Amino acid sequence: MKAIALDRFGGPDVLAVRTLPVPAVGPREVLVRVEWAGVGEWDPFEREGGYAEMLGMAVRFPYLLGSEGAGEVVTVGAEVRSCKVGDRVYAAGFLNPKGGFYAEYAAVDAELVARMPADMPSEQAAALAGVGLTALRGLDDVLHLRAGETLLVFGASGGVGHVAVQLARRMGARVFAVASGADGVALARRLGADAAVDGRTVDVVAAARAFGGVDAALLTAGGDGAERSLLAVRDGGRVAYPNGIQPEPAGRPALSLQRYNGEPDSEILGRLNRLVEAGPFEVHVGRTFALEEAARAHEAVRRHHLGKFVLRVRDPRSQTDR
Repeated sequence: MKAIALDRFGGPDVLAVRTLPVPAVGPREVLVRVEWAGVGEWDPFEREGGYAEMLGMAVRFPYLLGSEGAGEVVTVGAEVRSCKVGDRVYAAGFLNPKGGFYAEYAAVDAELVARMPADMPSEQAAALAGVGLTALRGLDDVLHLRAGETLLVFGASGGVGHVAVQLARRMGARVFAVASGADGVALARRLGADAAVDGRTVDVVAAARAFGGVDAALLTAGGDGAERSLLAVRDGGRVAYPNGIQPEPAGRPALSLQRYNGEPDSEILGRLNRLVEAGPFEVHVGRTFALEEAARAHEAVRRHHLGKFVLRVRDPRSQTDR
């Protein structure tokens, strides 16, 4: 199969097109013929060896990136009952030991595979797993967001943030979105935020207080702006942020701050699909790249952008069996 692989950790130049064996499928795994792969904001950190060092991983090269993707199931393991050959699926595969989705095929634990939501284009589904699970873990399992509450989403035009805006609205919350740039504000409003401001040019605290105050906050980015935004959260309010946000927010004693991981499993994938399919939903694909352009995608993902980037791995209209 064609894949983008690393022979060593480093900058974007280490991303090279390689021909590699199709991964073997274990009894509890499925083989996905990948059409699109999501480009995570965290992918450059992984490419540089950040996760390997942080987690003390035993790394084997060639190393394949790609923690999320979408395509068609072409093989199922002997113990798999949750899906079948021919199913259209998206999947999570963060630090997958058999390689990620920057390849024509990926072998994934069947527990981390879900059917594509109805009416969602495959390129959007490819980018849903990482950001969708991270957003939903924060909103539902950490913040325990309730209908009628007011939520502040900081970083509302980014990958996790723009999905969180839509999920929170679907859960019955009012959403005050803090986005980046006029284009980010426009996206947050289009996706259903009750109010949206540019965090770089507007007094977020004054605007949030004018909106009626904030019960809870989900921070999808760090820094001075994120820290200041917490002044808008009421005493006793809750704040959640995914691990990896730097610098970590400090808040104040009157707030409950909790960091978390966007851990994937079949249960939360089911919850995510039910929410997504409850009405029109968009995973905003800001830009697409060919698989061979992975290095360009990694350079671009660290600049201002909206939503998610994806890699076109193969055209589903011209697939052939392996």
